[in-house]
Amino acid sequence: MADEQNETGTETTAETETTTVTDLADLGEATGVVETSAPLYEKKVDEQGRAYATGRRKNAVARVWIKPGNGKIIVNGRDVAVYFARPTQQMVIQQPFQAANRSDQYDVMCTVKGGGLSGQAGALRHGISRALTNFEPELRGALKSGGFLTRDARMVERKKYGRAKARRSFQFSKR
Repeated sequence: MADEQNETGTETTAETETTTVTDLADLGEATGVVETSAPLYEKKVDEQGRAYATGRRKNAVARVWIKPGNGKIIVNGRDVAVYFARPTQQMVIQQPFQAANRSDQYDVMCTVKGGGLSGQAGALRHGISRALTNFEPELRGALKSGGFLTRDARMVERKKYGRAKARRSFQFSKR
């Protein structure tokens, strides 16, 4: 310790501390910056205990409600096996539950409109994933790493004036 007098005549003590930084966590403590954890997401359910989310794919929009149950999925008032007859579409719908290890634990009630069946199945998958994160926020990491929370922005390109389709020209005739 060194005792000195400054211009005003009061004594000050200068004490120097040396700290060794071994990793980044020590660096935050040494500089006085407190590390904040990742943002915590909270559970969002309505008064009936359901989580709601909207899923989109191509021109299809799915409004999805999930609640704890035995794995029953109702699409527009019909069973999922009746509405989506193809096994590939049924597999796409089940993907978020399998990625989160929650098969046959939630009942799904949804309304789907717009687009075709493939786009509607993709919209339903997106909506189920978002509803699962609203019901159980700790599943967000597993669903995000699987790519289920990202909205697939690919759309059909519009038809242009003077073209047969979006890019196809009319057949050229030299004579």
